[in-house]
Amino acid sequence: MNRFQVKKVAVLGAGVMGAQIAAHLVNVKVPVVLFDLPAKEGPKNGIVTRAIENLKKLKPSPLGVASDADLIVQANYEEHMEQLKDCDLIIEAIAERMDWKLDLYTKIAPFIAPHAIVASNTSGLSITKLSEVLPEAIKPRFCGIHFFNPPRYMTLVELIATPTTEPQILNDLETFVTSGLGKGVVRAKDTPNFIANRIGIAGMLATMKEVENFGLSFDVVDDLTGKRLGRASSGTFRTADVVGLDTMAHVVKTLQDNLSLETDPFYGSFGTPPVLAKLLELKNLGQKTKAGFFKKVGRDILRFDLDSEDYVPAGEKADEVYGRMLKRPAAERLKLLRNAEGPQGQFLWAILRNSFHYAAVHLGQIADTARDVDQAMRWGFGMKQGPFELWQEAGWLDVAKMVQEDIDAGKALSKAPLPEWVFKGPVAEAGGVHTAQGSWNPTTGTFDARRQLPVYQRQHFPELLLGEAGPKFETAGTTIEENDSIRIWTLDEHVLIASIKTKMHAISPEVCEGLMAAVDLAEQEYQGLVVWSGDEPFSAGADLQAMLPAFMAVGVSAIEDAEGFMQQTMLRLRYANVPVVSAVRGLALGGGCELAVYSARRVVHMESYIGLVEVGVGLVPGAGGLTYIARRAAENAETSTGKDLLPFLTEGFTAAAMAKVGTSALESRKLGFVLHSDVIVPHKDELLFVAINEAKSLFNGGYRAPHKRLFPVAGRDGKATILGSLVNMRDGGFISQHDFHIASLIANVVTGGDVEPGTLVNEDYLMTLERRAFCSLIVHPKTQERILGMLNTGKPVRN
Repeated sequence: MNRFQVKKVAVLGAGVMGAQIAAHLVNVKVPVVLFDLPAKEGPKNGIVTRAIENLKKLKPSPLGVASDADLIVQANYEEHMEQLKDCDLIIEAIAERMDWKLDLYTKIAPFIAPHAIVASNTSGLSITKLSEVLPEAIKPRFCGIHFFNPPRYMTLVELIATPTTEPQILNDLETFVTSGLGKGVVRAKDTPNFIANRIGIAGMLATMKEVENFGLSFDVVDDLTGKRLGRASSGTFRTADVVGLDTMAHVVKTLQDNLSLETDPFYGSFGTPPVLAKLLELKNLGQKTKAGFFKKVGRDILRFDLDSEDYVPAGEKADEVYGRMLKRPAAERLKLLRNAEGPQGQFLWAILRNSFHYAAVHLGQIADTARDVDQAMRWGFGMKQGPFELWQEAGWLDVAKMVQEDIDAGKALSKAPLPEWVFKGPVAEAGGVHTAQGSWNPTTGTFDARRQLPVYQRQHFPELLLGEAGPKFETAGTTIEENDSIRIWTLDEHVLIASIKTKMHAISPEVCEGLMAAVDLAEQEYQGLVVWSGDEPFSAGADLQAMLPAFMAVGVSAIEDAEGFMQQTMLRLRYANVPVVSAVRGLALGGGCELAVYSARRVVHMESYIGLVEVGVGLVPGAGGLTYIARRAAENAETSTGKDLLPFLTEGFTAAAMAKVGTSALESRKLGFVLHSDVIVPHKDELLFVAINEAKSLFNGGYRAPHKRLFPVAGRDGKATILGSLVNMRDGGFISQHDFHIASLIANVVTGGDVEPGTLVNEDYLMTLERRAFCSLIVHPKTQERILGMLNTGKPVRN
């Protein structure tokens, strides 16, 4: 990889996007200075101060840990311009006003370091026009960078070059944004709204137009255009509310102001929909004003009715016949929808046809290849497939003919025909735009391969589009052993990989057997073992359903045996003679959390959610989770001059008793499930690369397993203190009697039971207490109610 280093970043503008970009930079440990105008009253940094305080309140949180907001350095343009000289990257993110941006560039130009990259975060303004005011020395280092909102969670970042941008600058920035920020980069041409918003907002406008044509309600449309259609679960109108109707209106206005019928044959569909205009007039801007297309009143969801200009009850669902159609294979699905007689089916075909039509007509103008369009729609709009992928899966020429027939019949939004390349030449012959050679570039008439920047060598299994060639983790490398539950394999013959294959990567007895076998093999022939299962989740926990048949046939002794085997598996991982590294992505709950904490090291994707959640089904952690909490408390207490273990135990006990889950890798570190010696990785597709290298590094550093030590526990005094707090919570109505019973059992294990404070114990002793507590609960009627409720509804039962 190249050595362009981003040691410090300046973000200009403390508005919604600027402040959240700064927050994400803090998440990934990049020092950042947040600038804004000097406040007219009070401290000069008042605008930035208020923005940073607001970051702590936002949901979903832009920060991995809310208190990290204080790491953002505050600055204003009047007093602190000299600080820009120390910045390697300057991201301008002020309001979408060309004149304001140009004026700011003139002011900051003298303070920009000779090597610094300057980038404008804009959703659609011309990057080339923005660059014109910059000195000649800075123009080669200037480009557009478009983060999607919210920056922490949205994968897509569009990079936009000007005619004077140096190619290496874009490569350097793509490397940083990919590996440093964990984003998916698409390079867009400098056209209005770039790629994702150009396709996406045009699609939303087209959808609203078809809603009028077919007379459907917003709730039905959202039901049809959410997960059923392979798109974001929020659907069309709820998504608009989340984005903000003012933001959407701004992007629409960019299309209206910068395009015309001559430059976009769909321009006639870009009028502001009457319902959007009315909501804007009423200042009902969506989620931020608690009213938009939808409004929540108490527990009731209401939808806006344009005729009455008021809110009416929502909750109407789509006709299930179309739900069944949407589950059919792509080719059959599209034909069924096109031939549907009902308005809901005709509507679905219309919006899909419009998306194919618009993407094909504009591909050459807005993007280099069809890959850029499909990746932008996946990453920016939460689509399972981009428009070209779906088209290709359904049969390229068959769909093309159906779309062209609708265009000729005047049913489409524009009379513009599909481009000639759709029907003739390489695309038609290949059956689509994505091939093993690359994706279609209509400008050059070739299939272009992906960019081969060094940063992408860190992604062993990048996210592939339909039709693309590339390795798949399920079959890659050399398989050593494999069954229905686990695959043991290697990529490089140095480090062994264990990939769990069960549903939700649940830990069954067969998985435990596989992990035991993997450790044995790794100790004999490899430098280490990485537990990595390819996709999310890392593991949703122990496979309770797999245990039920044995429980029904034999009784609780079968559960005790199964729990004992899981505990022994965890200890085998901990005391292996080679390093075991857990590569955690997504959920690591219950047994998944225990698997992670018993590994020698964790390599954790930033957006991982880790916790011991067994109390949700009326159980306690049973595979060593409570033993880990007690041991870690003792280890942490060793660094203190005090002898009281309880302060070091409180966080872990509370996490287990309240089923706390870290909502980021950073928060999981505060809960003790991720350690400061562990590695947090911003990009999900780099997880395996980093984990393998971590295992090698530990091995080459002379890794030795930890000694099996005795350690002190808090004993009966610590238990009594915890129980006192629990009694107050029970008597105050904050927890139920069964919650009290479960928490008491947790307290008994983590304090070591009825022993003197400071008594030295080992892991086997605590695991016996843990196992007994688990088994006593599995036969408890209220726990069984919770388990059955979770299995049947997926939601916790409070009893």
